[in-house]
Amino acid sequence: MKKLLAFSILLLVAASPAAEKRIIYPSEFRPNMPFSPGVQVGDTLYCAGQTGSDLKTGQYPESFEDEVHQTFRRIGMILKAAGYDFSDAVDAKVYLTDISLFSQMNSVYTQYFTEDRPARTTVAVASLVGKARIEITVTARK
Repeated sequence: MKKLLAFSILLLVAASPAAEKRIIYPSEFRPNMPFSPGVQVGDTLYCAGQTGSDLKTGQYPESFEDEVHQTFRRIGMILKAAGYDFSDAVDAKVYLTDISLFSQMNSVYTQYFTEDRPARTTVAVASLVGKARIEITVTARK
């Protein structure tokens, strides 16, 4: 009986279709980037690492807090384009070029993740693309 049950479960798993991959490309993002801003597989959305550069000019704000807000605006565009919002986030990775900016980052971070916050990892790195001082990746799930 146990073998029959195990075989039945195996057949169900094998017969279920693989989740389709859907590329999320908000209209605000420049075309032909060498990566996808977001990839949705099943009910999980993977947001590519975002920095705080302006999407039109590529310039970074002088204020670190403004750079963090801009980073979250970009993440928000990806989430919205896929039908998600910040409350759907389950994991975040924060990369800082200066760990002494942690408390400033955290004060902005908690404005976007107000309750039931995602799991998070924050690490200091030697450098990021361009003049970025922060990069954040988010995984969200419905």
